[in-house]
Amino acid sequence: MRSRDIERLLTISEYAKAFIKWLLIAILVGLFCGLVGSLFRMGIDAVTSIRQGHSFLIYFLPLAGLAIPALYKLFRVEKDLGTNLVIDTVRTDGEVPANMSVLIIAGTLITHLFGGSIGREGAALQLGGSLGSMVGRFFRLDEEDKHYLVMCGMSGLFAALFGTPMTAAFFALEVISVGIMYYSALFPCVVSAIVSFLVSLAFKLPAENFGKVAFPDISISILLKVAVIGILCALLSMLFCVLLQKTGKILDWIIRNDYIRIAVFGGVIVLLTMLVGTNDYNGAGLEVIERAIGGEVNWEAFLLKMLFTAITIGAGFKGGEIVPSFFVGATFGCLMGMLLGVDPGFAAALGLVALFCGVTNCPLASIILSVELFGTSGIVYFCIACSISYMLSGYYSLYSSQKIMYSKIKGEFINRNANK
Repeated sequence: MRSRDIERLLTISEYAKAFIKWLLIAILVGLFCGLVGSLFRMGIDAVTSIRQGHSFLIYFLPLAGLAIPALYKLFRVEKDLGTNLVIDTVRTDGEVPANMSVLIIAGTLITHLFGGSIGREGAALQLGGSLGSMVGRFFRLDEEDKHYLVMCGMSGLFAALFGTPMTAAFFALEVISVGIMYYSALFPCVVSAIVSFLVSLAFKLPAENFGKVAFPDISISILLKVAVIGILCALLSMLFCVLLQKTGKILDWIIRNDYIRIAVFGGVIVLLTMLVGTNDYNGAGLEVIERAIGGEVNWEAFLLKMLFTAITIGAGFKGGEIVPSFFVGATFGCLMGMLLGVDPGFAAALGLVALFCGVTNCPLASIILSVELFGTSGIVYFCIACSISYMLSGYYSLYSSQKIMYSKIKGEFINRNANK
């Protein structure tokens, strides 16, 4: 046998070994994340149901919030970097602490039970990253493989919690470094997300569904209005990211003590809830998103959700920023649809996806999200809105550790952190 043939056989053998290795590991991570994610999702649904049935629980938010810094002190976590730590871990030799799983679950459940304005998918990234890192340590894999396992965990937990496996896989690949995708991690992330999603279905947890959208026929007028919504969502995404970032710093500057800060500004959330006279802005607000997709919205909804969420996160409560971005985008889009003479439900769907794209800098994951939530009929509109929102949203992000590797306006390598 010639040396070239031997080299080809060796190459085929290496690929086969890698395929089998990552297939088995990704299935294991998917099963693990699917189980934990499903239980976590059921827990969030349960505490949300309890809060909605007992509206007086909001008054205990300041007191309940004290448990969160106490837990972090108990587990000796001095500084919680949340999702930023998970993103950093993929690019460095660091690890996601195993105790982060316990802390993010407990903190998120407390926040949802007592009415903090927060989501769940951001928590999925932290929890998934922690679980993936745990699997990597258990099998004593090298640093590069551990990085892939963190992404597998992120995609698996996201898929289990929200029921959008392909969005979960591509989001984990895109969110780390904007402009560069870890294509070698595509296969394990897809497998992990699908397996985790199937586990969630076994628990009878359906994929998220905000309702059906009627897409208009393509015309120059509609395309221009879609472009306007994309532009406005880009601007709003920058405002949302700045608000989240600055509010946290301001609240920390006002009150340095973690216990006093979370209690005082938990009380501010209670007062704001009493002032607006509705619980629409407590918790994730999925019902409000559904109403917006149905064409119903209050004009001030997106502004109030931004305010509630910024104070909740800045005070030190735990959860995620992604569902609040869905809320803000859907309600803002619905309002813009009314003003532009576009079907409000259609505009709400555009706003939801375009704002998500703007705050995460993940255009491919955003377009895939539109397909998994609303079908393929409107993909042209979502592509237009997402491409505009991505380009015009600048270098802002929900995650300050996200790296912007290439310029959004020309083929230039810039390698800068978001929000800088």
